[in-house]
Amino acid sequence: MSRRVGQIVSRGRRSWLVRVFLGRDRETRRRRYHNRTVHGSARRAQEYLTKALRERDLGRGLEGSEITLNEFFDRWLNTAAKPKLREKSYRSYESLLRRYIRPSIGERVLSAITPLDLQSAYQQLSDRGLSPRTIRYTHSVLRAAMRQAMRWRLLLQDPTDGAQLPRLGRREMRVLSAEQSRTFLEAVLRTHYGSVFALALTTGMRPSEYLGLKWQDVDWERGTVSVVRTLEKVKGSWRFADTKRDRSRRVIKLQERVLQMLKGLQARTSQRCKHDSPDAADLVFTTANGQPINSDKLAQRFKAILRQQGLPSIRLYDLRHTAATLALSAGVPPKVVAEQLGHASAAFTLDVYSHLLAHMQQEAAARVEGLLFPQSRSKSMQRKAPQRAGLGVRKREVVS
Repeated sequence: MSRRVGQIVSRGRRSWLVRVFLGRDRETRRRRYHNRTVHGSARRAQEYLTKALRERDLGRGLEGSEITLNEFFDRWLNTAAKPKLREKSYRSYESLLRRYIRPSIGERVLSAITPLDLQSAYQQLSDRGLSPRTIRYTHSVLRAAMRQAMRWRLLLQDPTDGAQLPRLGRREMRVLSAEQSRTFLEAVLRTHYGSVFALALTTGMRPSEYLGLKWQDVDWERGTVSVVRTLEKVKGSWRFADTKRDRSRRVIKLQERVLQMLKGLQARTSQRCKHDSPDAADLVFTTANGQPINSDKLAQRFKAILRQQGLPSIRLYDLRHTAATLALSAGVPPKVVAEQLGHASAAFTLDVYSHLLAHMQQEAAARVEGLLFPQSRSKSMQRKAPQRAGLGVRKREVVS
């Protein structure tokens, strides 16, 4: 191959030196080359040379050919990801790359990464038993990094475009029924955290949202609460952060019973000496000694109550899904539920809770039939009444 274009020089078994001619130095007039050692087959070395020449011909710098994927990750995390991510999200990004991507292809040259490399890395994760959800999340983080590399003019193409991801099965949603929710409330209202769980179950707020509430967020006259921040623990200390998304900032109407609980809680809190730490100042929900509530410990308490009451084992976060399911089942318009949950649209809410669609369509059909054919509906109800009564008797006989 012409020296002025590029060279591939063998440096041993499956090791190649790739040289790309960059022109002459303006002052010394000496030839300038970009050198990179590529490990693998001769075909891999040729692919790297072709890509490097392409970048050179388009007038791009070859910095992407001079740094490894690990080096790029370090730069991306510190300069692009960290400033715009919440601390929890940043730690998640860093952990996913460190555990699942860096060990397999982190030492590869950034510009030499191919879709096949990523496909092989994802297959290794699948062979290790990682769930499709984890692999897809890792892919989304890697995709964000590669898109930034393109904006920084380090790459011509996004290698994540050609990767095929494992199919994400629809996870069965686990929630409490209306009867189970009543049993749960009766049990928790006798504990210190009763008002916390009652608010979670009736508003559908995220744990980080209701644990970050301050008394100033409660509008007593309108009976509402404003979601404007979250509470998280970072490196042993508490800090407030922005909500998950801009649309997560919302105003939620409180049920009258929950509003009365909060008034009672505020009265008890004002009588108790305030904690001298600013971390818990003005928080609505605190521990018995005035500290912010740790969501992990609250989840443990939640699980213990479920076991004591013989209720299904669900996650603390599933109280949010329970609240939405109860509201939709009660006939609350999806648009209202979407606003309460902070969803982007009612369509997204219905997609998440699609298991309720059949029930909602049946109810809607029955109501429209009552408007259009009132006599037919009346006769239908008369025919069904004896049958329902009979079923009820048989049910009671079985239970007894």
